[in-house]
Amino acid sequence: MTITRIITLLIILLAVAIPAQAAKAVLAGGCFWCMESDFEKLDGVTDVVSGFTGGELQNPTYNGNHAGHYEAVEITYDPDKLSYRQLLDHYWVNIDPFDNRGQFCDKGHSYLAAIFVTNEAERTIAEETKREVVEMFPDQTVVTPILDASTFWPIKGDESYHQDFASNNPLRYQLYRWNCGRDQRLEEIWGEKATH
Repeated sequence: MTITRIITLLIILLAVAIPAQAAKAVLAGGCFWCMESDFEKLDGVTDVVSGFTGGELQNPTYNGNHAGHYEAVEITYDPDKLSYRQLLDHYWVNIDPFDNRGQFCDKGHSYLAAIFVTNEAERTIAEETKREVVEMFPDQTVVTPILDASTFWPIKGDESYHQDFASNNPLRYQLYRWNCGRDQRLEEIWGEKATH
């Protein structure tokens, strides 16, 4: 066996043994059931977890105290299949970027939309995508902020039923989504770009 063949085999073995590094992104866009469902559809997304972020309160809960936090999702994705930019392009067409009171039928701070960035590269991409949305809608004010990431608190324990809600409760989820007017408003804003 030649040295070239040995090196080639070692490279192949290392490629198989060392999986690609997964990336994570945290996004808020109103109801985390809907955000979870919208992002689970993307090729390259391996996991979406519902939770809270952006506030100072430790261990926020859905039925208890989550003051100051946003309902958000933590998206795990394969950057070899899906870029951060593509993730954000999908994000924008699944929110109402003009609503400063919440999202769709859900109002209040915890339902506000926001992009949480972990580094300058993410911030640059997020700001670029936001600029493009602003340019698309010159007569409206895009209020969705780009914020520094903070601790993401997954929903857990007795409230775990919120995880994978759309797939575990499809009829209840579809009824909620329809009654909330989410898809109708997304079509009104984004037209054919809406991805529901």
